[in-house]
Amino acid sequence: MNYKEIIEEVYQKIKSGDNKGKLATYIPELAKVNPNTFAVHLTTIDKQEYGIGEYEHKFSIQSIAKVLSLSLAFKIIGEKLWERLGVEPSGSSFDSLAVLELNNGIPRNPLVNAGAMVICDVLITHLTNPKEEFLEFIRDISGIHDLNYSAVIANSEKSAGYRNIALCNFIKSYGNILNSPEEVLDFYFSICSLEMSCRELSKTFLYLANDDFRTASNKKVLTMSQAKRINAIMQTCGFYNESGEFAFKVGLPGKSGVGGGIMAVHPNNYCIAVWSPKLNEKGNSYRGMKFLELFTTKTESSIF
Repeated sequence: MNYKEIIEEVYQKIKSGDNKGKLATYIPELAKVNPNTFAVHLTTIDKQEYGIGEYEHKFSIQSIAKVLSLSLAFKIIGEKLWERLGVEPSGSSFDSLAVLELNNGIPRNPLVNAGAMVICDVLITHLTNPKEEFLEFIRDISGIHDLNYSAVIANSEKSAGYRNIALCNFIKSYGNILNSPEEVLDFYFSICSLEMSCRELSKTFLYLANDDFRTASNKKVLTMSQAKRINAIMQTCGFYNESGEFAFKVGLPGKSGVGGGIMAVHPNNYCIAVWSPKLNEKGNSYRGMKFLELFTTKTESSIF
């Protein structure tokens, strides 16, 4: 497969088209990003790489980091995780309080904000130094030894995170947050503040595409069964209330973030990352969604 040729063709087609949507201005720092930025990077399981646009430029990965925290929590406590979380699509916005109330404080899945907060609570309970140990986990997977949280972005989220504060306290009222909401929220905002480039993202998430993936310290990240389950959750829940649309048009498991990034995995083939900051009405990258739809159409690389 000549991925380079197809990526270039699709990139130019999408870039020459419209760039609808809006920046995630409710997080003040994200409102400062160049709205015309557009980048793509693909890494195959046999380590072939190709990127175009600003694929080495770091950006706020936001909710894409939820897949990493989910992976670590699943690795630590296994199937017990699902006693506190569902695995169903939310069918609503990523910060919905109504769905949480209907389910008595059990988030519909680990990739909505409420679910990611429960994951943070699990990690705080089981790790001695959660922030440091989570960073070390990602550094080992990615090989990015200087990866760190962005205090500027984390503080920006805290300054405007009223709805997330409400969600965390609401879950606590049902007994599904065991630690203090303040500690959980601090960890949650830190996780979302991680900055990576498309190249770094496409290499980091190869552990969900490659059955033989090893970390920098030659360790397996997850069992094959665990990786399969996380891919399944990304397929059905990775794009909030646009997850069905993504499955229908793109046909890959993936995860978006309100920083404009999208990461998608084709098991046993590749991981691809796209970044374009302007979001559609569902909170997903407008150009990113269009790029991946056309890319999987031309490469015939949907999992279906």
